[in-house]
Amino acid sequence: MAAVSIRDLDDGVRERLRVRAARHGRSMEAEIRAILAEAVSEPEDAAGLAQTLLARFGALGGVDLQLPVRTQAPRAADLFT
Repeated sequence: MAAVSIRDLDDGVRERLRVRAARHGRSMEAEIRAILAEAVSEPEDAAGLAQTLLARFGALGGVDLQLPVRTQAPRAADLFT
């Protein structure tokens, strides 16, 4: 693991980091690691909305919907009426 030192960090930035770390329940060092990891992650590393929602609410279980049988063929929307 590499070690990085940050010099001349503004006191306001340091305080916001401290508050953000406390809000997330981790140390300032862990918060900085999380921020840096997120900042340099590739787009394909990020979970999509469906994956994020599933991770957050999946343990609550799902809902089975009773969908009616389609009686007519689908039609295109008429946008110029």
